[in-house]
Amino acid sequence: MNQVDYLRISLVDRCNFRCQYCMPEGAEIDYILHQNLMTQDELLTLLRQVFIPAGFTQFRLTGGEPLIHPDVVDIVRAIAAFPETRDLSMTTNGFLLKSLARDLYEAGLRRINISLDSLNSEVFDQIVGSRGRSRWQQVWDGIQTAYQVGFNPLKLNVVVIPGVNEAEVLDLAALSIDREWHVRFIEFMPIGNHDLFRDRGWVSSEDLRQRIRAKWGLTEGQVRGNGPADVFQIPGARGTLGFISQMSECFCDRCNRMRLSADGWLRPCLLNETGQIDLKTGLRSGVPVHELRQQVLDLLALKPEINFKLRESGSISGSYSRTMSQIGG
Repeated sequence: MNQVDYLRISLVDRCNFRCQYCMPEGAEIDYILHQNLMTQDELLTLLRQVFIPAGFTQFRLTGGEPLIHPDVVDIVRAIAAFPETRDLSMTTNGFLLKSLARDLYEAGLRRINISLDSLNSEVFDQIVGSRGRSRWQQVWDGIQTAYQVGFNPLKLNVVVIPGVNEAEVLDLAALSIDREWHVRFIEFMPIGNHDLFRDRGWVSSEDLRQRIRAKWGLTEGQVRGNGPADVFQIPGARGTLGFISQMSECFCDRCNRMRLSADGWLRPCLLNETGQIDLKTGLRSGVPVHELRQQVLDLLALKPEINFKLRESGSISGSYSRTMSQIGG
């Protein structure tokens, strides 16, 4: 079992996109009230006095969309300054990245994952639920700016949806040839938009690899990160191709992460909330930090059993009521 030292931190549950695979068309989302969100001070207190002493040294900022948080640059700067921080990264939809990339980099962020589900602006806008002005160009400009600023590795996340963007897999894979970009293909999961999953299904990573292999060939590759991707490389390419196969190749036994939601709930798993802890309420009600730390350590002790049970169940199946933005990605 891997050491659990990686914390995914949701800064906010809101998002400026409504991606098909996250939120069904017309769905009403119960967003967290502002007063129930963790403040910056509360988050940093939990990191400094609870999580870091409990052994966490790797952090990823997520959402919703983390770049809509008004203090995102200050939060990055504070976490990067902790001497124990071994790795700090972020997942974003990239829409606000062009104006923030340099500030984030100068604050200490070095690794970034950007969602790019299509190179066709019409398909992209269909996926992200854009109404009116197209959003593709602004996201593309954000990716280019992040690359120019120096983010490395710069990863592009692609959720492959049959009949929507599946035909673009080779074009997206080709982005890794001439640029030091790392494209990650993610199997569509039954979380968020259950109807779309039922109607469209999913494409296995092995199917995608076969298509790419037939075009260029594939060799094993390497890229820095904490995720469960199996990494390959088109021969001679500057970047890599990652495949996240949570549907076809369960990787629960390799999971090294926990998730902290924007309202302060610590959850051990994307799909299993066994033992979840409301750390924000404990902090606000005056529970001593050493007691909160012990609660985290107790949940860490349960993590191997949770991982094993999910691994034994095979691939992910069923449906889940929360969207990805509410879970924290």
